[in-house]
Amino acid sequence: MQVPSPRSKRRARIEIIPLIDIMFFLLATFVMVSLSMIKNQGIDVHLPHAATGVAQDLKNYVAITVTESGQFTWNKDKVTLPDVISRLQQLKVTNPDAKIFINGDAKAHFENVVSVLDEARKLGISKVAIQTVKPK
Repeated sequence: MQVPSPRSKRRARIEIIPLIDIMFFLLATFVMVSLSMIKNQGIDVHLPHAATGVAQDLKNYVAITVTESGQFTWNKDKVTLPDVISRLQQLKVTNPDAKIFINGDAKAHFENVVSVLDEARKLGISKVAIQTVKPK
């Protein structure tokens, strides 16, 4: 007499629930990594709030930051206003279609922000934007 083995009736199974958990983990990891890869060229300041702000294309741009204390930075280099003007002139020569983002601190003197904007317009740079955040 032949006794059937209980193992012969078992079939191999692929557990799908742990696989789904791993895929969600990988998806969340890739999303977080891709969000952290956004290149911020300016320094951190408290940007002013604007409800009508529109998202801009953040490729190949120059960030000019005006801090609360009146200091200027070109991308992340500390500069003076005459340095900003000379760099804007060089930028216009090397890249006639240059994009500039002005990061003005919410408490910065308005005159400093306007002077950067005015110098860019004098040189014929038309793609100038002031960075803002949406109100909460």
